[in-house]
Amino acid sequence: MNENILQGRWNQLKGQVRKTWGKLTNDDLDMIQGDIESLIGKIEERYGRSREEIEAEVDDWLEVHLLTPESAKLHGTEEPY
Repeated sequence: MNENILQGRWNQLKGQVRKTWGKLTNDDLDMIQGDIESLIGKIEERYGRSREEIEAEVDDWLEVHLLTPESAKLHGTEEPY
């Protein structure tokens, strides 16, 4: 489900992705197009860290940036990102 939301909001979230993982290029982001597996793979390639570490980091990032209005209230934010 998060992947569908990520793909639908990809153009809005690309800037946040670049803030978090600055080594990703605009070309990388254009190729990823909201695909979580592609995002994980590119981060792994650019940063040279373990896949498990990156998966956990991406999962945490998704929780923050793909909040539903209901879960945003639980996290103390009025609006989802």
